[in-house]
Amino acid sequence: MSTKDFIEKDYYKVLGVPKDATEAEIKKAYRKLAREFHPDANKGNVKAEERFKEISEANDVLGDPKKRKEYDDARALFGNGGFRPGPGAGGSFNFDLGDLFGGGAAQGGSGGGFGGGLGDVFGGLFNRGGAAGTRTQPRRGQDIESEVTLSFTEAIEGATVPLRMSSQAACKACSGTGDKNGTPRVCPTCVGTGQVARGSGGGFSLTDPCPDCKGRGLIAENPCEVCHGSGRAKSSRTMQVRIPAGVSDGQRIRLRGKGAPGERGGPAGDLYVVVHVGEHPVFGRKGDNLTVTVPVTFTEAALGGEVRVPTLGGPPVTLKLPPGTPNGRTMRARGKGAVRKDGTRGDLLVTVEVSVPTDLSEKARDALEAYREATAGDDPRAELFEAAKGA
Repeated sequence: MSTKDFIEKDYYKVLGVPKDATEAEIKKAYRKLAREFHPDANKGNVKAEERFKEISEANDVLGDPKKRKEYDDARALFGNGGFRPGPGAGGSFNFDLGDLFGGGAAQGGSGGGFGGGLGDVFGGLFNRGGAAGTRTQPRRGQDIESEVTLSFTEAIEGATVPLRMSSQAACKACSGTGDKNGTPRVCPTCVGTGQVARGSGGGFSLTDPCPDCKGRGLIAENPCEVCHGSGRAKSSRTMQVRIPAGVSDGQRIRLRGKGAPGERGGPAGDLYVVVHVGEHPVFGRKGDNLTVTVPVTFTEAALGGEVRVPTLGGPPVTLKLPPGTPNGRTMRARGKGAVRKDGTRGDLLVTVEVSVPTDLSEKARDALEAYREATAGDDPRAELFEAAKGA
């Protein structure tokens, strides 16, 4: 039940008593209605069961002097779903409780919401809803962080890897109760809620984890020798985790519900996996694109030609070099890169590197000598010197 419902419900009307009823009158009315609508006396009657819950809920508040005072104060503050104007205020000033507790923007505001802030405060004030319930609450399991190292190819194509993880789980020795006899008692300090109120002035109170039961709501009379009464013990397990294709080095992947188990029916935490990627002897990576440097001969660069280029995990591709290709030019082989989030692939960026031979045959040397004579009048550095003079 939301805090908004809690404030708007008329518990006096539910029990059929006036607002100035004594504790004895409230108790008498509750017992009479409880006998009439008890599920054992109305088997199969859904309406009677709902009525019994409503009666019990009303008695839970009005039967406790402290809760009754807080309830009366809140009802006086908020009235019938709206703030009451202060003394001397003209007209009426209504404020929708749905805006206050539901996270919407206040009327006349500039947008944006209150979030859950005030709802959380009043949840703590009345010990209802949110983290501070009237019963021992389920607890979410802890998040776990692990690391995995993949090869370059595994990171590009995706891989399923085993991960051995250690986390806190329900103690097997005491079945998660914390008591070696399996019979813990409800914490008398927080009455099983795991939360205690902390006064903050002005009639409001906030909640903190109970210092006596450490937020569990239970206390072990005979603490388990394995978990020392905490109900949690270290547990190791091995999981097969699928790492999606296209992950990069240092990326942190979140796997929902794969962390430590929760307590008392609470959900499991999340698993965060930090990925480390090894280097490849041929390929590099630039975002979603792969990179490779391909050596070409001087004649291929000068005269043009076709060059076969390797790809990662696939057949080679053939790229056309235009005549006069300079050293360092980068060309693109589309769809041969890393896998993107949408399932498509990036490109393979091919950088040309002109290879200079170190061992020439006599025939090759004669040919190059002839080429040098044929281009003796060409000076590739002439523009460089002209630019240096003009600077």
